Amino acid sequence: MVDAVTSQTLVDDEKNVVMKFTNISDGTGEAAVAKVDVSTLKEKGGDACSGVVIKKIVADVNGMTVRVLWDATADVLCNVISASGTYDFSDIPGIGGLENNSGAGKTGDVLFTTNGHTNGDTYTIVLYMDKLY
Repeated sequence: MVDAVTSQTLVDDEKNVVMKFTNISDGTGEAAVAKVDVSTLKEKGGDACSGVVIKKIVADVNGMTVRVLWDATADVLCNVISASGTYDFSDIPGIGGLENNSGAGKTGDVLFTTNGHTNGDTYTIVLYMDKLY
């Protein structure tokens, strides 16, 4: 058996994307699983989305830790979520959110890795993001 996971796009317009992710673990966990694939997001005037800025995270995490990663040749840690709550990054001076600071092989995608997962552990995570072109 594998973890029971879902991904749902709630908003995808020219500026914003909001996505909801759930996981009910069977103990196997997730390792660098693509959650936000920017190539599948709506375009703006024919321009493809090249990345996202994470403005806010609303999370309900029980029994595990979720590592949010920027996809690149060597994935870069964006954030670690180990508790339930709302994490608002929109007031970060100069950027207004968590920006992708990965280097070589940067795709713009967002990945999740779970740590400390056991059978029955869960997460529900909603990412509020601005699109980059």
